[in-house]
Amino acid sequence: MMNSQLIHPALRARCHTWVLMMGFCCLLASCSIPHLATIPARQTLPNQYTNKAQMTGNSAASSAKLIFRDPYLTALIDTALVHNQELNIALQEIEIARNEARARKGEYLPFVGIGASAGLEKPGRYTRNGASEAANEIKPGTETPDPLPNFLIGPYASWEIDIWHKLRNAQKAAVSRYLASVEGRNFMVTNLIAEIAGAYYELLALDNELAVLQQNIQIQTNALATVKAEKEASRVTELAVRRFEAQVYNTQAKQYAIQQAILETVNHINYLVGRYPQTINRNAASFATLVPDSLVTGVPAQLLELRPDVRKAELMLTANALDVQAARANFYPSLRITAMAGLEAFNPAFLLSTPQSLAYGLLGELTGPLFNRNAIKAQYANANARQIQALYDYQKTLLNAYIEVANQISNLRNLGQSYQNKQQEVDALTRSVNISKDLFSSARADYMEVLLTQRDALESRFELLETKQKQLHASVLLYRALGGGWK
Repeated sequence: MMNSQLIHPALRARCHTWVLMMGFCCLLASCSIPHLATIPARQTLPNQYTNKAQMTGNSAASSAKLIFRDPYLTALIDTALVHNQELNIALQEIEIARNEARARKGEYLPFVGIGASAGLEKPGRYTRNGASEAANEIKPGTETPDPLPNFLIGPYASWEIDIWHKLRNAQKAAVSRYLASVEGRNFMVTNLIAEIAGAYYELLALDNELAVLQQNIQIQTNALATVKAEKEASRVTELAVRRFEAQVYNTQAKQYAIQQAILETVNHINYLVGRYPQTINRNAASFATLVPDSLVTGVPAQLLELRPDVRKAELMLTANALDVQAARANFYPSLRITAMAGLEAFNPAFLLSTPQSLAYGLLGELTGPLFNRNAIKAQYANANARQIQALYDYQKTLLNAYIEVANQISNLRNLGQSYQNKQQEVDALTRSVNISKDLFSSARADYMEVLLTQRDALESRFELLETKQKQLHASVLLYRALGGGWK
């Protein structure tokens, strides 16, 4: 290193002038920074859901196993949380985001390393170094070796001083994105549980539809035998026998469609669980006694705390706001300090000859953009645009969450009324089937009335099972809309 006392005072003053001019240019460049884009105001949630009294508490905040009490269903969910491929993919996304945050943290810390180098230099005679070496030949024995080897070993360090918190804001943004990826997986968990529960309840409904169909096949077969006996007694014609027989075949054909639907639903559940097709353990008889849980919806503001997708959107909004601050810092000058210390010599035998072989250096750099800053301006404009985009996404997610809850509250209420009416319809048609058979036996009703009554009774029982399945599914969707997971 050159001793500063050997520098000519005029040259030293000129260097100071250049340093001051560079600092002034950096400061001048940092003054003309584009303005921030206008950020729309955040939307506020209503105080309560539509036509819903304000209530404290929220069912989604409690354990999900209190909502899904079927042991077969909870076993499926537990298995899916381990083996579902989509969740495992999401776990790797979380790991990537965590590593990104770790890498960002390392950028604003000093970087220290160790290195070694070896080289050989032969300057030309008519260069600065070559002419200097030629002058040394005047005194024999003082010549520098030609060519000149060089060997160096020692640690070095580099550190960008994060004056404007550009690197720290970038690291905070990476942490927010990592947390957003965690919330994204939580949202996937909630959707997966809802899909498995919905498919499971659909499977139970199909099992019961198949049982009802088989019961009706038996009833219709008995009715066909009765009609055949009536024909033998010449009380009905061959047409009545054929119509009853056709109805039996029609009902038998329907069971194969239900069996196919059962198979596909079983395979779909196995896919969600993350395993190859196998039997799904279940208690189909319990479906008739299942009652949708009365969920406490709480107030809309709780969606901010309980909905994973809302929390994810909010974290992404925070990350993009930090990106804007980091991009803004690119307009300001940056300060970097580099240093090295080690052993240097033209002969390896002299490397350990200290203090003669001791070498060190220290450099401070102050740099800032001055001309042609289009790339920095574009990066800053993109960060602004992404921040506004994230805000709109947050508002959209919040609006969707509120509407989902409001829809399912209304859906559960209407399905409850519909189920009561369907139950009364089934009871009435079940009694009418027995009445029609008695009237037919006493020749007070024709066979068409019996056929139509049996068909209507079968359809009403199917509709009752479908309504029950919709009720249970709506309860699952409401739990999901409230932000439920698997705690």
